[in-house]
Amino acid sequence: MPENLLPNPTANPETLLPAEPEVTAALAADAPVASVVVSHPSSSLAWALLADEAWARGATLESYAYARVGYHRGLDALRKAGWRGAGPVPWSHEPNRGVLRALFALRRAASAIEEPGEPERLTEFLNASDPEALPALSAESAESVQ
Repeated sequence: MPENLLPNPTANPETLLPAEPEVTAALAADAPVASVVVSHPSSSLAWALLADEAWARGATLESYAYARVGYHRGLDALRKAGWRGAGPVPWSHEPNRGVLRALFALRRAASAIEEPGEPERLTEFLNASDPEALPALSAESAESVQ
């Protein structure tokens, strides 16, 4: 059978978010994460890092709230980039990592507060986005504890 050369309308292309140079520059300059969030409230990366800071100090509910905002900012960014609710969001594309970090932080906090079904849903979301994301984020999280 000959190969179909027409694009498959049902296939979901990779979603590649644009870089956030102002956010990465501020973080590289060791700006307080909270100030980066205030300056760039649409950055899921900044919200995810704020969730990580809260988590590290044992503020589970704050971590959950920050991660939830990062998750929603990430969904907004994904949709703006053409994502239609499904399809790859590659971990290898650095600007995608903010959204994936927010998903991971929300999953972690949802599990800690025993939110029914949410950790499983977020696990599925992460795995559907990129099977490499969850292992990479879990390894990073384990390293930051040591």
